Amino acid sequence: MPLTPEIRWIDTPAALDAACAEVAGAEVIALDTEFFRENTFHPVPALIQFSAGGPAFVVDPLEVECTDAFRRLLREGPLKLLHASSEDLEVFAHWAGVPPAPLVDTQLAQGLLGEDPSMGYQRLVQHWTGETLPKDETRSNWLLRPLSDAQLSYAALDVVYLVQVWEHQRESLERQGRMAWLEADCREMVAQAARSDAADGQWYLRNRQLWRLAPRQIEAYRRLTTWREGEARRRDVPRGWLVNDRLLYAIAERLPENRFELAQVEGVKPPLVKREGDELLTLVREALHVDEQALPPAMPSPMAPDFKRRLKALKRVVHAEAEALGLAPEVLMRRRDLEALVTADLEQQPLPLPGGWRGERLNAGLRVALDEVQAG
Repeated sequence: MPLTPEIRWIDTPAALDAACAEVAGAEVIALDTEFFRENTFHPVPALIQFSAGGPAFVVDPLEVECTDAFRRLLREGPLKLLHASSEDLEVFAHWAGVPPAPLVDTQLAQGLLGEDPSMGYQRLVQHWTGETLPKDETRSNWLLRPLSDAQLSYAALDVVYLVQVWEHQRESLERQGRMAWLEADCREMVAQAARSDAADGQWYLRNRQLWRLAPRQIEAYRRLTTWREGEARRRDVPRGWLVNDRLLYAIAERLPENRFELAQVEGVKPPLVKREGDELLTLVREALHVDEQALPPAMPSPMAPDFKRRLKALKRVVHAEAEALGLAPEVLMRRRDLEALVTADLEQQPLPLPGGWRGERLNAGLRVALDEVQAG
């Protein structure tokens, strides 16, 4: 039977500070959030949950703002446990203004133990404790008040098992000598979350069809996506409500020079032209006037034989090392990172090789593989 935790509802600053004082001396604190994100860019916090293995504290961020005591708890003291933490980190950045540190993501930990690197929380708990958690409230409306008993129990169970799970994971990681790997990966995850604004200019690289565009079209798409990211954040609206990637790609492909040409782009509707047309055309115009030497390079086709040979050779290296370590290949390197290596090699640019423990395990083999393809 799942645990029946003591649940303490927190809806005043004084109660939040008292809860922080109660867990401040713990070795680890489990954290989780529930949030709403259907009509905003930033997640709207609905609940903040934490536990040090005793009571589950459930904070109502609709009623209480983050206090200095909770910020200190987040950035100092006990180890913080989160599962699949990328969106939770956004919630803490938005509500508290600081990331949890030091941090362990139990999903990352599970991947480094040779398990499914995307294992969900319910499966994780079942794997380590044998308990089956309820899923009834997975898609619950967490902004409703008052919350039902079932909602409160579900929210509490999201943190009370993490301390137990981490005890098992830590023992396994230490036995396999991989604790330093996890610590490095979690530090990098927190660092990446803090760089979200600065990453706007890199959003365009997510598009896997860039190779179909000429350099000036790529520059237009880069400018368009950078603007859209900043504006969606500033206006606090979902990206797609402003203008989605598909339309920005189509605009970059056509490079319209006036409102009539913009309106002819497939998928562009009159409201978009009226609302954002001048800004979109200004960005395209800027791209059209960039000096040739300053344009980004054309992207190699992933269908080209040279690209395929290099990618296949690199994948062999990663798969062999993953098998030796008992890890899923994507834990070592994602396909996107392998493709970036191939692109840099074909363009005779510095190779974006992995750093840290991954680099120690892979880089020599990756270099040899590329050299052999070039020589072959």
